[in-house]
Amino acid sequence: MELTAKCKRSGQWWTVRVPEIRGLFTQTRRLDQVEEWVLDAASMLGDQPSEGYVVTVVPELEDDTLAVVTSVKEARERLRTSEKEAAVVNREAVKQLADQGLTVRDIGMILDVSPQRAHKLLKAA
Repeated sequence: MELTAKCKRSGQWWTVRVPEIRGLFTQTRRLDQVEEWVLDAASMLGDQPSEGYVVTVVPELEDDTLAVVTSVKEARERLRTSEKEAAVVNREAVKQLADQGLTVRDIGMILDVSPQRAHKLLKAA
């Protein structure tokens, strides 16, 4: 059974409610503790052992904070995509330079990487 742990900050604590199980409310100091506490409470209130549950932790944030967090996550995803694209182009460049007879030292100088990195890229190409 999937459980949604909706977490809201209240002073020094996170208050946690789980709408899928009536009466399941708890609190923790940190978000990394939520799953354990919810599983424990769910096994007491529900009809199955804790292994039968999957918990999704959902922090409920203020709109302006949520917008910033969303922006950061989107920027990280764009960065990951750009890094993957750069890696492909990097390998292609190394292969083309090597096909022209350049040494890994020359390739490294041209691409601004160490000769060791140029060699690894060449092996991967």
